[in-house]
Amino acid sequence: MTDNILEKLKILAESAKYDVSCASSGTSRKNIPGGIGNTAGWGICHSFTEDGRCISLLKIMLTNYCIYDCAYCINRRSNDLPRATFSVSELVELTIEFYRRNYIEGLFLSSGVVRNPDYTMERMVRVVKDLRTVWKFNGYIHMKSIPGASEHLVHEAGLYADRLSVNIEIPIEQNLKMLAPEKDHASVYQPMLYIQQGVLESKEERQKHRFAPRFAPAGQSTQMIIGATNENDMKILQTSEALYQRPSMKRVYYSGFVPVNSYDKRLPVLKQPPLVRENRLYQADWLMRFYEFKVDEIVNDQYPDLDLEIDPKLSWALRHPEMFPVDVNKADYQLILRVPGIGVKSAKLIVVSRRYGRITGDTLKKMGVVMKKAQYFITCKELPVHSVNEISPEYVRKTLTDSSVSSSKRFVTQQLSLNFP
Repeated sequence: MTDNILEKLKILAESAKYDVSCASSGTSRKNIPGGIGNTAGWGICHSFTEDGRCISLLKIMLTNYCIYDCAYCINRRSNDLPRATFSVSELVELTIEFYRRNYIEGLFLSSGVVRNPDYTMERMVRVVKDLRTVWKFNGYIHMKSIPGASEHLVHEAGLYADRLSVNIEIPIEQNLKMLAPEKDHASVYQPMLYIQQGVLESKEERQKHRFAPRFAPAGQSTQMIIGATNENDMKILQTSEALYQRPSMKRVYYSGFVPVNSYDKRLPVLKQPPLVRENRLYQADWLMRFYEFKVDEIVNDQYPDLDLEIDPKLSWALRHPEMFPVDVNKADYQLILRVPGIGVKSAKLIVVSRRYGRITGDTLKKMGVVMKKAQYFITCKELPVHSVNEISPEYVRKTLTDSSVSSSKRFVTQQLSLNFP
């Protein structure tokens, strides 16, 4: 590997680190004779940045040159920073060499926009096409679709990539126009529609012909920047809920705004990214996807923003004490699923296990139920703690939050005692 390639790698890997929508899941592409790589199970490696963001190796940009001047982007046109561009052959060879050295098991490819969306998209498609057809690479590939790219290029990308994504960036178009005047939501939603059509057509074709080519088998994802503009959590989650109605949308990612361009007066002044709010949005997103919650149950006009002190499931339960306590030996699955401290796996175990005997507190602990939370919201005729109705939601909240603070303090004390005996 030449010094020139290494320098490009350093610049373009650094430029790609703020894109968080790189989880690799939802597809299985097996190896074939004469090929290399696969996406099965443990085959995708992940790493984590120091601020908690998940990155997939190799996570790289084709180029960090860009024709746009978005206020929130480190690669904006007006920024004075090192620029680099990989040729198609350089990036293909780099991916293969990294794989052969066991550094990576897949590729996450994004890019700045040069000349126009189609020019950039065409070069990205050539990268993934060469990996698949020339090098027979069967590892996981996640490719960013460029907003405004034409339908035939999006369709060709879907034939070679496992997942495609198009970033919404800012949920409200008016705010997007304020920070990125050259962009609009129409250029984002149109490629999303192309991807959705490709996935549905591929599914229909494979029902008729078993070996028909698959189109973006891991579906699509998108990303929203949190904290750069004044959207409340209700608007963000409403946007996510609408996106999840699309059959091909697998994940919505939330990226806490990182103030990389602090000189731009259109941006808020933040000392650090809003990581707690980002975490709460992921928890709320999880409730919508796996716990059968609707957006208006999590946030509404009275509570438009998520509680940063407690998780959204506990917050809902404390606002609805009339729903509790839940008898885990009699309640249906949907109601058990809403108990704080009980997850999807635990709820299923409870429903199955109670056919063979009474559920007790010890049984719940063995199932992985977080009894510190759940004890206030359930009954199984042996729990000594009073329920949320017998005491008060305020008392339960204070008890649980004080416990969390105490745990944090104990951890800090332990660390200090290790350093200063």
